[in-house]
Amino acid sequence: MMTQTDPVPCAASAPPGPWRTAIRALSVNRSAMAAFATLLFITIACLMAPFYAHDIAHTDPFTSNVAGSFMLHGQEIDIMQPNDNPLHLGLSPAGPTWHASAYLLGADSQGRDVAARLLYGGRNSLMISFSAALLCITMAATVGILAGFFGGFVDLILSRLMDIMWAVPVYLFAISLSIVTISQGLKIGPFTIESDNLLIPVVIIALVYVPYAARPIRGRVMALRNAEFVTAAKSLGVPRWRILVLDILPNVSNTLVVLTPLLTALALLAESALSFLSIGVQAPAASWGTIIQDGEGLIYTRPMVALAPGLAIVMVVLALNIFGDGLRDALDVRETSRKNA
Repeated sequence: MMTQTDPVPCAASAPPGPWRTAIRALSVNRSAMAAFATLLFITIACLMAPFYAHDIAHTDPFTSNVAGSFMLHGQEIDIMQPNDNPLHLGLSPAGPTWHASAYLLGADSQGRDVAARLLYGGRNSLMISFSAALLCITMAATVGILAGFFGGFVDLILSRLMDIMWAVPVYLFAISLSIVTISQGLKIGPFTIESDNLLIPVVIIALVYVPYAARPIRGRVMALRNAEFVTAAKSLGVPRWRILVLDILPNVSNTLVVLTPLLTALALLAESALSFLSIGVQAPAASWGTIIQDGEGLIYTRPMVALAPGLAIVMVVLALNIFGDGLRDALDVRETSRKNA
């Protein structure tokens, strides 16, 4: 008989789920968390581009202002200034002032605020790269799951199509598609996307990386197809679509999550390269690639015009790769916990 002094038995707490275990493992990974904080900071800063341009810098980063000036420490300074050569021939844009309210990173050859354009360009670059990664992973998951699960003729057709796309170098494929779409837009059935629409680089970048993401997904599905739980479901007469949705897709989700940061980094590099070649983001819109192109002719006199977006690309790509490594390690813990369950 239980007395008041006897301890009350407690119900055993349920073990944490696999995703909670993965999140917990990721949260103690300092490198991954630092990378995530860096990505979050850059993203928030780029989203605040209109606030910075209109309320802090008081400038329009898309309007040429070669004859303008700005105030710094009570002194009026011309945006275009004489060169520093002995003869003072020609004009160069103002260099960095390191004051947020007055051309923080200087001006470009058209007298536009580089810092404001960097933030606006970052919004487009990050939006394009993240959207392209999501679209790519969706298409690659569809192709990889169908090819790996059904096999046979379906696998033959889809795999050979991916091999053809794989045989063409990524940037050559992207450049070819970009040149065609820039000249006449993109027609999808009754719909036409104009050449200056940001959807065009999103679709192009997503398409060229589908073979690179579809192959590991297909291999993962082929391994799952012969697993005991899938064989048991088939023997019980479970419809194939239910097996795909309830058994295959949840077990492939970790692969899709790990691939997403890597594809985002690759998409950012591809977008920057295409925009630098003038076949990506079109004026008047800006991206980090177009800003690097704007600073190409100023690399010796005002290097910050090209260096600032270049450093931003390096930071984002490095952070995405470190965060992706952390995700992979955390999801390995998830796999281990599942096997031990």
